[in-house]
Amino acid sequence: MRARLALWLDLIRWNRPAGWLLLLWPTLSALWIAAHGFPGWHLLAVFTLGTILMRSAGCCVNDVADREFDRHVKRTAQRPVTSGAVSVKEALLLGAALALVAFALVLTTNTPTIAWSFAALAITLVYPYAKRFVSMPQAVLGIAFSFGIPMAFAAVQSRVPLLAWVLLLGNLFWVLAYDTEYAMVDRDDDLRIGMKTSAITLGRADVPVIMLCYASYLLIWAVALIGRIPLIAIAISTAAAAAQAAWHYKLIRGREREGCFKAFRLNHWLGFTVFAGIVAGYALRG
Repeated sequence: MRARLALWLDLIRWNRPAGWLLLLWPTLSALWIAAHGFPGWHLLAVFTLGTILMRSAGCCVNDVADREFDRHVKRTAQRPVTSGAVSVKEALLLGAALALVAFALVLTTNTPTIAWSFAALAITLVYPYAKRFVSMPQAVLGIAFSFGIPMAFAAVQSRVPLLAWVLLLGNLFWVLAYDTEYAMVDRDDDLRIGMKTSAITLGRADVPVIMLCYASYLLIWAVALIGRIPLIAIAISTAAAAAQAAWHYKLIRGREREGCFKAFRLNHWLGFTVFAGIVAGYALRG
């Protein structure tokens, strides 16, 4: 049983928390904004645990959908489903179990949040197959990875105002930035097997577009926060996040696998910086 558990943990990327942290920071940021400060322990627990569970469930679905492609990519060839260590049925059952636990958490919130959770689930299931048909599937992932934002507003305010969609749009640009960095790591393998990614679609424009996406994300969120938290908090957190984006430029400009993968893995710190600025801003505002 211990060996089986180890395989399940590998399947859900338990030893690589960067994935769920990339989901968590914008979701918690939206919670703070929607609640005009600390949202309460109940919602904090629901959205933190729910984010981890749904990202883990998404990994199960993604690995099943991509198992035939992953065997041709050096970085993913030894994933549990691809290698045959975990069966397709077992992976799907684990993913369903994790999603059901996440849904049980959502049931402790309110009707609008429950309704939006079905849309979030649908997008999670669609994304793994978008890579076969959409030239920039990272845009689909961007919606999936940003859907905690409208759900957070629904949980706090029982509605999803325009502000939530503005923040979702901004976050979509951030996802495009870091997931294109991720796609740059596997560009050669993806070209060989016919996978569609933003890194392939953008070609030599990949690095400039990534930097433009970082700028768009930070600008949209900074403008959206004006009048909600002190300008000093917005300025400091945005500048600190922009400095990280500039460092990522140095890592990816040579388009080398190691640099691109490092930039991707460190992106959660950029999201945390924005979140920390929001928390500090509401604390300063009192």
